[in-house]
Amino acid sequence: MILFRPVGTTELNFIKQSNYTEFPPRLPEQPIFYPVLNEEYACEIAEKWNTKTSDGKGYVTRFTIDDSYIGQFDVHIVGNHVHQELWIPAEELSTFNSHIIGLIEVIREFG
Repeated sequence: MILFRPVGTTELNFIKQSNYTEFPPRLPEQPIFYPVLNEEYACEIAEKWNTKTSDGKGYVTRFTIDDSYIGQFDVHIVGNHVHQELWIPAEELSTFNSHIIGLIEVIREFG
């Protein structure tokens, strides 16, 4: 399955440090990691929310994850039909990262 993740510069720097192979651990106040199912929704978040950070930049990443692994997580619709995301518990992120196939790509930049 192809998924997308909107990120700010800080999170992108952690992804770069991993050689584009994993997402960084969640902060204590972030109990869920939420990749999204479509580029449109990822762009909306990156442009409207991630650009509000200190450097004013937002990015959209794209990656492939093993279908048999990701199938255990339900799709959540958090707005209209485009706002589809998966909710991965923070304590599962290391396992999630181990099921990424290939590299995490940066496909869009806003700012």
